[in-house]
Amino acid sequence: MKESPEAPKPIDADAPLAPGERKMDGPDGPIRMTVKNGSTTMNMGAKGTVSYSMDPATRSMKIEASRVTMGGFADMLTSLSQASGGQQVNDMTGLTGNYQVAISFSLEDMMNMARAQGAAVPNLPAEAAAAGMPADAASDPGGSSTLLQAVQSMGLKLESRKAVVEQLVIDHIEKTPTEN
Repeated sequence: MKESPEAPKPIDADAPLAPGERKMDGPDGPIRMTVKNGSTTMNMGAKGTVSYSMDPATRSMKIEASRVTMGGFADMLTSLSQASGGQQVNDMTGLTGNYQVAISFSLEDMMNMARAQGAAVPNLPAEAAAAGMPADAASDPGGSSTLLQAVQSMGLKLESRKAVVEQLVIDHIEKTPTEN
């Protein structure tokens, strides 16, 4: 992790989409997403840009972020964690800069997290065969780390604790009839 030489730029919500680009609403404003050559890039505006790619040969996932805030990095970790049944990640570092980050971790780790949460995830060899990957490859080739190890290798620490999190609770809805 190293400090980024430039700050991220906010996204103009009214700007037209580039070819192949999709627009999503994020918790802090619009997000622009592009999928190209097996890689997904998400421009989160003022929180930075994050790219995800998977390497079937090493069965690993690589994440590269540029101009990302620690809040943006925590949001990215939350999306990975919650995709596999995990918990929300909150930024409690106190770091206010923008950073360039690159981590790589085992896809097996993501599948194990999902299995631990009760998800019906197939075993990697069967899935690998269906995807055309070598079924006899080691489950952790090249020494890929877990997501936790990858984050800790950056000098950051993920720990479970209770924290105040904003939530929207709707306790009542009424449908008002409208004319056709």
